[in-house]
Amino acid sequence: MDLSRIQLTFPLTALVLSLMVSLWVVHTGIFGIGTLFAIPLGVGLGVYMMGHPAHCLYTALIFAFVSIGASRYVPSLPLGLTVDFALAAVLISAIFHTRVKTDFTYLKNPLISVTLIWMGYNVAEIFNPEARSISAWVYAVRGTALYMLLTVPLTLLYAHTQKDLDRFFKIIFLFSILASLWGLRQYYIGLDFAENRWLDQGSRSTHVLFGNLRVFSFFSDAGQFGAGIAHSGMIALVLALGPFRTGYRVLFGCCALLFFYMMIMSGTRGALMVPVAGTLAYLFASKNFKLMAIGLIGLGMVFVFLKFTSIGNEYYQIRRVRSALDPNDASLNVRLSNQAKFAEYLKTRPFGGGIGTSGFWGQRFSPGTFLAETPNDSWFIKIWAEMGIVGLALHVFILAFIGLLALFRTWQVKDPRLRQKLLALFAGYVGIAAASIGNPLLGQMPTGIILYMSWAYLYLSPQLENNTIKSGKNG
Repeated sequence: MDLSRIQLTFPLTALVLSLMVSLWVVHTGIFGIGTLFAIPLGVGLGVYMMGHPAHCLYTALIFAFVSIGASRYVPSLPLGLTVDFALAAVLISAIFHTRVKTDFTYLKNPLISVTLIWMGYNVAEIFNPEARSISAWVYAVRGTALYMLLTVPLTLLYAHTQKDLDRFFKIIFLFSILASLWGLRQYYIGLDFAENRWLDQGSRSTHVLFGNLRVFSFFSDAGQFGAGIAHSGMIALVLALGPFRTGYRVLFGCCALLFFYMMIMSGTRGALMVPVAGTLAYLFASKNFKLMAIGLIGLGMVFVFLKFTSIGNEYYQIRRVRSALDPNDASLNVRLSNQAKFAEYLKTRPFGGGIGTSGFWGQRFSPGTFLAETPNDSWFIKIWAEMGIVGLALHVFILAFIGLLALFRTWQVKDPRLRQKLLALFAGYVGIAAASIGNPLLGQMPTGIILYMSWAYLYLSPQLENNTIKSGKNG
């Protein structure tokens, strides 16, 4: 009797589920079909992540690479929040997991102190009388401080071994290679329907210049792609110069060439600062004066090539990069004019106009205002506009402090291979910080989360070498 009931119940249940699924697909279309595949995968991934805090963190890094590009194909889903969800999953996993022992003494350090100070200033900006919207603050503070507050301590707690560091590099290179291949497809084969739709919504005027596409891959825009891929190229270049096996050095060298080529294809002139400043930082940090001399000569030759010759001008990408060195460039003059306007506006506003009042969020939440309608075109100008000269001074001090802290701790490392990996992260950080003078890069994804994790590894330099951190099973 029981067997017969089971035999009857099973097909009825299957029939009801099939009807429900059919109705769902009919009413939701392609979106419904996508959810049928996404929900089981999401549930499985969520269950797995709950027991592995470190893997949650690396999932956030992966989402940081692909979420914005994916949102072009499924604009109805808030894929831009996937980084937030993944970082929240790390916190939940940290509370409920049983696989890894959490030692909170790792949070007693100056890196955490400056992170908390910066977050505190951002919270205080809620009470800025010039601020126009709490909603704008909630959205914008994610990029200016919240991701930093979450990523730095979570990396220190749960992703703090050399194995984690190597996994970090693998993810960066894997998705940078994928981004490069995606960009090559855009340029040499053509854009797909979603990319064309995105351009038609307002980005075509900045991404197709004189009939030439500025490659943007699956990043937010060409500017972010150019700087982000140059960041990966800088890391690869330093690793290619390191004391590794020949096969690895060749691989890193090829990656560096590919990434720098894609930097040029992006048409992002400000991205040139990443390899220039990054190389100078590496040469200084390596304390190899012979290599420093060779590197300076190499940079000088590149400068002379771009500044004083017209070689390669038949290629649009080279002409655009070369224009970055032209003091009479129209774009540069517009930026200088905007900066003069900001200076006048901020004379009586030492704490700025409030977080989220400029750029994209300003246009969304306070359209028509001066800060929303005047392009900031720079990370540091953005901080100045929204948080004033007080916030800018604090921010620059914190970034310089982190850089010096990273440099001194890296110099304590004796293992040449580990030291080279850390120097690669240091050079990448300095390169992005310098490029952020001309572009809003630091808080953008995936560059931001890469930098925040890099800071944690640079601080952990001596512990990584001495294996003094008790990592347990490490998730």
